[in-house]
Amino acid sequence: MPSVIDIQKYSIHDGDGIRTSIFFKGCPLRCAWCHNPESQQKKPELLWNREKCTGCGWCAEICPQKTIIMEHGVPLLDRERCTGCGNCVIECLESARSLSGEYKTVRQLLEAGEKDQIFYEESGGGVTLSGGEVMAIQPFEEIVELCRGFFEKGISVFIDTSGFAPWERFDSILPYVTAFLYDIKAMDPETHKKWVGVDNKLILDNLRKLSAAGGDIRLRLPLISGINDSREQIEAVLKLLQGGIHVRKIHLLPYHDIGKNKYARLGREYNEAALAPPTPEHLEELAEILRQTGVPVVMGG
Repeated sequence: MPSVIDIQKYSIHDGDGIRTSIFFKGCPLRCAWCHNPESQQKKPELLWNREKCTGCGWCAEICPQKTIIMEHGVPLLDRERCTGCGNCVIECLESARSLSGEYKTVRQLLEAGEKDQIFYEESGGGVTLSGGEVMAIQPFEEIVELCRGFFEKGISVFIDTSGFAPWERFDSILPYVTAFLYDIKAMDPETHKKWVGVDNKLILDNLRKLSAAGGDIRLRLPLISGINDSREQIEAVLKLLQGGIHVRKIHLLPYHDIGKNKYARLGREYNEAALAPPTPEHLEELAEILRQTGVPVVMGG
């Protein structure tokens, strides 16, 4: 079964109309600016809020695997050995611990999405599968079954994807998907590898194939100052699109730090000093370059 970190109702930033967004765990990328770091690992993960913790040590006492050790009043977690059982979350007296990730069946996810069908019909909305990276879910047959189930109910499905998955998966799911929210993190392969962890060849190849197959693509460009927001990078996107890739809309997504507090709760470092949004003036310059495609350019989701 896939692991889900959140089912967000009445979402208006993940596609057309009012939507239910389902956020899955598991992602093969490691974007330095990721605002959902709790979605990267496939298994459920513990988050610890230091501000709420009193250092009572009860979590260490009741942990079945004994993966929590108290050191100077601080509960240190061995994340490699932690099974994500959730005992310490339930027992925490100060609600300082939470568990990210809950296994859901296809039927449970279908039921969650179907509840608001009347709002989808009135607004032109539907369900968006996000993450993490939903196209990397194992076994993927369950995601195809989920999309088929919504399709048969007349519910629109959007897929929010990095494109980093085997093409066969896109091909198998395409008949049931209304549109793809498709990210390009950087056009330069070395920049992409440095800041995302992999090069972008598979991502660009899949984008070309998806366009040729008639997929409805909404291109999304997360922009971080000094990393992927140069004129050269955006002119490379322009050249790519002018080379025959068809997209319905282009979204420019300036960096934000909404998720930075999650890193500390996961016991991870966050390279905040290297990350900043482009200025509004620079964003407009980049938008002007992309408007040469004739495709609408939108600021934000």
